[in-house]
Amino acid sequence: MKNAKVFYWIFTILIAALMLFSAIPNILVTDQAVQFLSTHLGFPKYFIFFIGLAKLLGVIVILIPGFPRLKEWAYAGLSYDLIGAIWSSRSVGDPIGGTMFIVVALIVLLLSYYFYHKKNQVRA
Repeated sequence: MKNAKVFYWIFTILIAALMLFSAIPNILVTDQAVQFLSTHLGFPKYFIFFIGLAKLLGVIVILIPGFPRLKEWAYAGLSYDLIGAIWSSRSVGDPIGGTMFIVVALIVLLLSYYFYHKKNQVRA
């Protein structure tokens, strides 16, 4: 089914872009990243670079072909990141509207994962 492959790439590129754009400020440890993650959410400053690097590696793994087991780990890690972001945001009292973008990103990630398996079923 060609549709599965098309939808897989649409959702995968979308989530890769979203995660990459959130990883870059963390990797560079920008003032905005420190303000949000450290000051607002209360994470230690050393965590900022680590989470950015983890997101970047996850994006690379889901984009490169092959490595099915590593891909499963990358999807899991990106899911934990987004679920943790929702949890952290709600824990500090951010309004639910502020977390909706993260929920949408999580849905896009889950759709990418679903179509990843769907396209592999078709291939097998």
